Amino acid sequence: MGTLEYNSKLSATFDDRTLAHLQVVIWSKLRRGEHFAFTWVDEEASPPRTSVWCSPTIPMSFQFDQAEPSELNPRWVEVLTKAANSAGGLRLVAEPGDVPAPTR
Repeated sequence: MGTLEYNSKLSATFDDRTLAHLQVVIWSKLRRGEHFAFTWVDEEASPPRTSVWCSPTIPMSFQFDQAEPSELNPRWVEVLTKAANSAGGLRLVAEPGDVPAPTR
């Protein structure tokens, strides 16, 4: 399980694969100076739903249990990016099972 630390005040755990995909989407938006909401649900936490405002000025760190990075699913990155660009903001959704074959 990896950890997302937000503004040194909030920590959330995600499996490394999920966290790697979130990192790509979040860094992409922050690199462009974009602000957005990020909401996730953890049924075992109290409260179970958390939302944060992501901004380039708010420190975030991504800590992974595995030394090697996970292979990214481009379809999942695309789905998460579309969510991040929506009015509702980034929401964690399940990884799509149908990974398109690479084109040559």
